[in-house]
Amino acid sequence: MSDSVATATVAVSDERHTNRWVVLVLVCMAQFMVVLDSTIVNVALPAIQHSLHFTVNSLQWVVNAYTLVLGGFLLLGGRAGDLFGRKRLFLIGVVIFTVASLMNALGTTAGMLILFRGVQGFGAALISPIALSIVTTTFTDGRERAKALAVWAVIAVGGASIGLIIGGALTEYLSWRWNFFINIPVGIAVVTVSWRLLPRMAPTRSHGFREFDIGGAVTATAGLMSIVYGIVGANQYGWTDARTLGFMAVGVALLVVFVVIESRVEDPLVRLGIFRVRTLRAADVTMLIVSGGMFSVFFFASLYVQEVLGFSPLRAGLGFLPLTAAIVLSAGLAQRVIGPLGIKLTALIGLTVAAIGLAMMTTISAQGSYTTEVLPGLVVMGLGLGLTFMPLTMLATYGTDADDAGLASGLLNASQQVGGALGLAILSTLAAHMTTSHLAGLGRATTQLDKATAAVSGYRAAFIAGAAMMVLGAVLLALMINSREARVDQAAVPIPLDG
Repeated sequence: MSDSVATATVAVSDERHTNRWVVLVLVCMAQFMVVLDSTIVNVALPAIQHSLHFTVNSLQWVVNAYTLVLGGFLLLGGRAGDLFGRKRLFLIGVVIFTVASLMNALGTTAGMLILFRGVQGFGAALISPIALSIVTTTFTDGRERAKALAVWAVIAVGGASIGLIIGGALTEYLSWRWNFFINIPVGIAVVTVSWRLLPRMAPTRSHGFREFDIGGAVTATAGLMSIVYGIVGANQYGWTDARTLGFMAVGVALLVVFVVIESRVEDPLVRLGIFRVRTLRAADVTMLIVSGGMFSVFFFASLYVQEVLGFSPLRAGLGFLPLTAAIVLSAGLAQRVIGPLGIKLTALIGLTVAAIGLAMMTTISAQGSYTTEVLPGLVVMGLGLGLTFMPLTMLATYGTDADDAGLASGLLNASQQVGGALGLAILSTLAAHMTTSHLAGLGRATTQLDKATAAVSGYRAAFIAGAAMMVLGAVLLALMINSREARVDQAAVPIPLDG
């Protein structure tokens, strides 16, 4: 008891001497690097392929190696922060991420780049859930936390589109290597300043490596990685291929073993009781579904403006700037309306608006215009995402104890990454099928216009499916949380689930 009192006293003392908004800036800078690197290399892939002699099939692993390791280790990263100290693990994650970025920038072979992209993903798996748990445990007042999470939502969603802009500019005017060099000064600054200014964050309980749930850690991480690996390989091998089904089956089996282990060990990696929190369950399931729809915009809209409209990488990246602006605007609006409207209604409005934005993008054509067929949908989609991600983050983290903040953050981030990978794989398969069917139905030699029209038919199908995912997310959220739920933050300024 005396140890816990002493720890609490130190934490309070540290908090008094540290500006909470400085803490927010530091962790958001680190999170920005993580989100940026999920998209920044997309527009640089052709240059990377030419420079390091990637094959067509191996090039996808520049993106997938990062996604695979990040998705697999998120749960472990979030819980490790709870058990071994958030500041310590956060700094370790930033160091790993920064060093891996340097090695990627200096990469001389395809294998080296893929390897260190995976290492980057491991560093990101430590940074992202721990950074969010630092935010939720630092901002305990309801209204201040709403403002902080509005900033977090902008970083979490807007950073992806900014990555396309920065990646396009760096690739076009400097080199693809600068997509990785750019992380180094940011990482050094975050580590240096965080070492001095972040408050000491002791583990939530006394926990040594000997007592650590190794079995749970291994089965959870291996299970998630196996599922993500099966998902990202589905585009290449097909959904019914034995390789795809095998990896996904192994992943599911490992997660079943993980649940059995967690139900029996004294100090589990994941306390299964956390899933009794209805708001957490609802937020994670919704995030899993809507992330697929969100990722479809970045992927297919980027392909459309470059492959069909003929945009350069930089111009394509700049084309997503209105989306980012809309997200910033609506995230700021969300933290103002969430009080009177409630978290649930705000999220439902956001999901509905995002679905409308995706549906608007089905008007694209082979001889279309960015201004009339892409821009309006991007803006509406951005307005919806800003109203969606902040409430979902609040739902996923407000109903849990401080001891489980890292775990709750890891679960939410894992839902986003796995959902994004699964959704993109499904929509890519759908788009490819529609494109192939369109060409096969012509019954004659195809022209360039025919090929562009066929590709556009696939993109349209993906946007329709993405909109359907948003609608499904809204329906499930409405069903999983009702107006009789307790208020999300009883100890702070009350913010209702329903207005």
